[in-house]
Amino acid sequence: MEELLHLKGIVKKFPGVVANDNVDFTLRKGEIHALLGENGAGKTTLMNIVYGLYKPDAGEIYVEGKRVEIRSPRDAIKLGIGMVHQNFKLIPSHTVMENIILGLKDVGFVINRKKVGEEIRKLSEQYGWRIDPYVYVWQLSAGEKQQVELLKILYRKAKILILDEPTSVLTPQECRNLFHALRKMAEEGIGIIFITHKLEEALSISDRITVMRKGKIVATKNAWETSIEELTNYMIGRPVLFKLDKNKTDSSEDFILIRNLKAYGDTGALALKNVNLTIRKNEILGIIGVTGNGQQELAEVLAGLRKAIDGQVLIDGMNILNYSPLKLIELGVAYIPPEPIKYGIAPNLTIRDNLFLKAYRYKPYSSRIFINLREVEKKAEEIIRRFNVVCPNTSIKARSLSGGNIQRLILARELSELINGWKPRFIIAAYPTKGLDISAAEFVNRTLIDYSKTGSSILYITEDIEEAMMVCDRIAVMYDGRIMGVFKPGEVSIEKIGLMMAGAETLTTS
Repeated sequence: MEELLHLKGIVKKFPGVVANDNVDFTLRKGEIHALLGENGAGKTTLMNIVYGLYKPDAGEIYVEGKRVEIRSPRDAIKLGIGMVHQNFKLIPSHTVMENIILGLKDVGFVINRKKVGEEIRKLSEQYGWRIDPYVYVWQLSAGEKQQVELLKILYRKAKILILDEPTSVLTPQECRNLFHALRKMAEEGIGIIFITHKLEEALSISDRITVMRKGKIVATKNAWETSIEELTNYMIGRPVLFKLDKNKTDSSEDFILIRNLKAYGDTGALALKNVNLTIRKNEILGIIGVTGNGQQELAEVLAGLRKAIDGQVLIDGMNILNYSPLKLIELGVAYIPPEPIKYGIAPNLTIRDNLFLKAYRYKPYSSRIFINLREVEKKAEEIIRRFNVVCPNTSIKARSLSGGNIQRLILARELSELINGWKPRFIIAAYPTKGLDISAAEFVNRTLIDYSKTGSSILYITEDIEEAMMVCDRIAVMYDGRIMGVFKPGEVSIEKIGLMMAGAETLTTS
């Protein structure tokens, strides 16, 4: 089969790390090639080199058999290479058409909008999509925005597509539609590189799978000749248990009651619309849905970071609605925020300082006037060992940690008994494994399950249905600020869950 892309001996170094170590990689015409690896394995760096965002320190790049030098994304686009990033690069206030033709010289100085619009509509229909070229991007769903990103590349006649975690914001139905479209593109001769952390997806959509580890290629396998267990071993060097042991006593005692909760979002529109939920003792209640349907606002209200305009939040019978974060902390509320670097840590403070952000005021670490640095350092070292935060010492800046270690640091701060007599009674975990590799995600999920076994009630917000099924005792689907239904894992089909996530169906709550 004809090679579209051949990377030979690619080397890329950053201070203190070799991100790509003599990497060879090929993409064939009409092939979907999955690229797997832990965070820091080097896969994103490799694709950024292909797209011209980084320049390799050594190695050669061949496109359709011809050696090329890619100095910028403009060079990549001219060579027929397109990349859809995990965070979409669209301008919300512009129309679909304006986003697609932005920067194109071929459309001329005076744009024939009718002609271009018809071309975009036909291209959209070719892959089973219904995208109106004249609507504004802000009016589109996450799945439709992704389709626009793909149309931008296809309109430029790209031969090579790089997709970075393309299903992270999609419903199951949207995933199926995407896979159908990708297979059609492959049949037309387009080569597709599919970066994902979901092993089931890699096996179901790809023709070949390449695994990277510590900057090197450790395996390239035909999809039909490998398994989840084998791929996991290649990725992290050990097996992972995909069925976590939730062996605990189910509780029928309601501990957290959320009643008729209403709150505004950042835009001033109502983000929570009469939300009703119950979380029992020892229970992990999952919230799934496409991002942007009120999940983050719900977490912020419960953590005291956003004011509600109506409703009740009862913890063991006490209404704590609109309590301050400090009061909630003292009541045993722990918060694991989304986007750990943005919301979860102070990047320029040390690991030690980040650990004690909530505990410095309490004995034995403080006399309210002076900080007992010896006690702080002693406890910090104990906690980073317990939560396996990989770092040379507690005095380094938090920003220097990997994504998985940053999340371990946040877990350590939020869940450790730093304050005498304090235990997490209610844990709000917002996307706690998003962006983490398999081993880091496994650690986070095992830790939360262990805390639920010892009495904590947990609200677990995620976009990943399979993860929710594995971790949670019950699952609620959220759409447009409302709860569409609550069920136990296995009670409702994936198809119906997808319809609920899209707002097309509801379920009597349990």
